[in-house]
Amino acid sequence: MIIKALRIGLGQLIIFLDWISRPAKLKRSPEAQAAVTQTAQGLALYQFHACPFCVKTRRTLHRLNVPVALHDAKHDTQARQELEQQGGKIKVPCLRIEENGQSTWLYESKVIIAYLNERFANA
Repeated sequence: MIIKALRIGLGQLIIFLDWISRPAKLKRSPEAQAAVTQTAQGLALYQFHACPFCVKTRRTLHRLNVPVALHDAKHDTQARQELEQQGGKIKVPCLRIEENGQSTWLYESKVIIAYLNERFANA
């Protein structure tokens, strides 16, 4: 029980520190931002709210100003089932990429962040 309380407390601390130190959003022209928003409609992030690796990934999304659907795989049973059945495992963060009628599931925060930087940093 003490371990669980400690984990919850640390999770809340991580979320608070993220909130007070959130990076500034990338500024784009309205046309460029509209194109990024359109492209991002095919993306969804499966995550746990207080997971440090998920926070790191969400910070990148915020910094790059990429609006992505967030799915809580811890509390949302439908999102958890999608992650397990379609992605292959319950592991977060996981970015689902829908392109040309096909789904790609990216795991590992470093891989996801590299993909986001490559795709949206210069958009």
